[in-house]
Amino acid sequence: PLPGRCAYFVERKKRFCKMIPAPGKRFCGEHGQQEKENDRKRIPCPLDPKHTVYEDQLQKHLKKCNSREKPKPVYFVQDINAGLKDVAEIPEKKVTISSLSKEDLENLIIKLKKASNGLELDLKEQILSHQALQESLNDPKNGESAFKHLKQQASILGNMEKLHLLGPGRCFVEFGAGRGKLSHWVDVALQDIENIQFLLVERATTRFKVDGKHKKRDSIFERLQVDIQHLCLNKVPILKKKKLPVVGIGKHLCGAATDLALRCLVESYATCCDGKNEEPAPKRPKNDETELAPNSSTDNERNKDDFKPVAGIVIALCCHHKCDWTHYVGREFFKSVGLGPVEFHYFQRMSSWATCGMQETIPKASTNEESEDHTNNTEEHDQTHSKTESGSVTLQGLLTVEERKEIGALCKLLIDHGRIEYLQHRGYKAALQYYTESAVSLENVLLTAVPEPTT
Repeated sequence: PLPGRCAYFVERKKRFCKMIPAPGKRFCGEHGQQEKENDRKRIPCPLDPKHTVYEDQLQKHLKKCNSREKPKPVYFVQDINAGLKDVAEIPEKKVTISSLSKEDLENLIIKLKKASNGLELDLKEQILSHQALQESLNDPKNGESAFKHLKQQASILGNMEKLHLLGPGRCFVEFGAGRGKLSHWVDVALQDIENIQFLLVERATTRFKVDGKHKKRDSIFERLQVDIQHLCLNKVPILKKKKLPVVGIGKHLCGAATDLALRCLVESYATCCDGKNEEPAPKRPKNDETELAPNSSTDNERNKDDFKPVAGIVIALCCHHKCDWTHYVGREFFKSVGLGPVEFHYFQRMSSWATCGMQETIPKASTNEESEDHTNNTEEHDQTHSKTESGSVTLQGLLTVEERKEIGALCKLLIDHGRIEYLQHRGYKAALQYYTESAVSLENVLLTAVPEPTT
């Protein structure tokens, strides 16, 4: 063992424990039973068996264990954005793609192409930039990975500016915020603008957050540690207090998280904030003040009617293979083209062919470079695919690599089109566009939506 470190050898990791024991001890508290100095017994923690505790200190430990259930925040509402409640609609047994017969696979591809008829297959390329990131983009100290992320963030801000979403009196809600880099750049772009706030939604605890960079600024940054599935924006205190229009943003919001975010904004938030569910205000008796200013109430009503709870949505999509029929917002679209949960299951798995369809055929000499690229891009999302399903069809000789990539891209487009129709049916002008080159990110599609103007 290293000097001053625990002398216990961790067999699973093939190394000594790195914890620092108390003065005069050879073992840390976790492995202290090795000293045989007393009869105190350590047992697995009932809240998390990955660590142990002295049996005679169990009750004290349970009160402060990090794995204990913590009080739910006020904005936590169980499954408010979950979507499908009828589990009978979900198929019980899901057969892997590699287990499908040649005929079944061909029938799936026929269904996919038939459902895609009439869809705009060639998305518009809208690769933009923003002045706020120019200095960082020109910084030679940035490595290739950092440069790629900056280009994506610059284009997202450029698209937000084109939609007039970068302005005062807004609350920017970043879903799947991670370190909060996207919100950081939005804040930089709006450094001279007043009355803005940021809500960073992330269910996991995050290291190396950039929130500290904003402490000397007037911007309000607040983190919401909650799964999007249970987030009720109406109950977030700062939103209840200020009632600012919300702009939902996200960079590489994985799979089902995109659907949960859309439902969080469009259903659980917008429908409760548009005034439809509010009781009419009681009539006030006429007095001299109201008669002297007859237009004031009319102006207030007009302002209330013009208020849009959701000013816009800008989300960089990714990881369609992690989508889930239960949470998917485009189920009505799938049903309208004769598809259901079974087809959705296969299409979301086949969507991974668009970004890793070539993995099994790449020579070993070039795999290091590709794995390095994947490692560089793990800040927002991890591409985890089954090698069996990724390569089995090619090995059977049914499809070429290019055909697999084309089918995978078609699956992604079909899933995304369901999201577009969902937003359109709820009064939003929604679109898909390429916001960066595929060399920068294979997941290069941006979903944008703004409320349709009222006539």
